[in-house]
Amino acid sequence: MSCAPDGGTTPALALAPMTRALCRRYFRDFESDPAVCADVRTYRPFRYSDEWADAYFDRQRDRDRVHLAVTERGEPVGEVIFKNLDRASGVCTLSVHLQNDAAKGRGVGTQTERLALAYAFGELGMDTVRADALLHNTRSRHVMEKVGFRLVREDGAFACYEIFRAEFLRSGPGR
Repeated sequence: MSCAPDGGTTPALALAPMTRALCRRYFRDFESDPAVCADVRTYRPFRYSDEWADAYFDRQRDRDRVHLAVTERGEPVGEVIFKNLDRASGVCTLSVHLQNDAAKGRGVGTQTERLALAYAFGELGMDTVRADALLHNTRSRHVMEKVGFRLVREDGAFACYEIFRAEFLRSGPGR
């Protein structure tokens, strides 16, 4: 699934199955973000190794997960993980991570979430997609609300969101 540019302001993004090679390329330029640390005092810069990337890739290969790369013009700039997939009830949890600050602040997160929702509702047949963000991660929360997620509750350090297929389809995936 891909998103075509709109006059050069929106990056040409696509979702592709994550492979070991893509996972390594994604993490080679990955920078950890203090905004995704529950306690910013525990923040540590990310240090890449092939062994670490391979172990991470292997951990994501679970029956209740779908792991996708977000590519921009063929290069990985993020990842999408659908976890806790419950095909019987049509519910899953979405997790989106962008590679580094170069992928932020220019619409990549918003377009990635729209692509991810279209994939969840279309390809995976989900009826409900859930997601959460740390309460202090205002950037992530803003993007989720922008694409149609509704805040369901605040639970400890997290803001919990959900969106239903009908709401997403009614408002249009490209809103």
